Amino acid sequence: MATDTTIVAVEAAPARIVSAVSWPAIIAGAVVAAATSVLLLALGSGFGLASVSPWAGGASPLTFTVMTAIWLIVMQWVASGLGGYLTGRLRTRWIGTHVHEVFFRDTAHGFLSWALATVLTAALFSSAAILATGAGVHAAAPVVVSQQALAYDADALFRSAQPDATPSAADTRAEAARILATGVANGAVPAADRTWLDQLIVTHAGVSQAEADQRVGIVVDREQAAVAQAKQAADTARKAAAAFAIFTGLSMLIGALIACVAAALGGQQRDEHP
Repeated sequence: MATDTTIVAVEAAPARIVSAVSWPAIIAGAVVAAATSVLLLALGSGFGLASVSPWAGGASPLTFTVMTAIWLIVMQWVASGLGGYLTGRLRTRWIGTHVHEVFFRDTAHGFLSWALATVLTAALFSSAAILATGAGVHAAAPVVVSQQALAYDADALFRSAQPDATPSAADTRAEAARILATGVANGAVPAADRTWLDQLIVTHAGVSQAEADQRVGIVVDREQAAVAQAKQAADTARKAAAAFAIFTGLSMLIGALIACVAAALGGQQRDEHP
């Protein structure tokens, strides 16, 4: 007796795809790493080991020493290690996953935790720097320079053949200060301005022409020396900032490696003690 067989095709249910990234663990580790970095940087600034301060008013580089470089590396070791370890311990346990894949995921979680902590710390320091500097200071500087230049030009327009002895001492000193400031800014005091300063000193100080010219020479040399010293200090600060940036980058690379290793260690202990 023939029997008809009906074959019914059953469509398999689609496999459920679950992301291997445990974001809660990554965020928790990153927050801890960022907080530890701020704490260690504040302590290092207090003990003179760090060249910057995370608080408003101390965000500019001051000095850079070997102790600063060592402290930066120690900061990254401690903060990244702690954040990566917590990320590995707090992440979701993967069931039925090959041991090599588990190791890769743990190291990736540690790297993501380090990256997020770096972004958080950079955002915090950028906010502190903005609050410390303020936009108004930079906006007001060109106005001050412009007013000083206009005042100097106005003085030059109304110079008489001989200085008048009637103006107040304050007005005379203000005019002399503008002449000196303009000359120092341009690198040298012009001969006409220097002659006028000599005449002002002779008229209002009652000294000889030679002594007046000697006084002007001493003041100009002193101001130019101060400008040269300021330029040298700025160059030293620039070199210190460059060295600080280089060692900061190297310490961050070390921190990324430490975070990956610590996350792998934390994940291994998490699997050993489910």
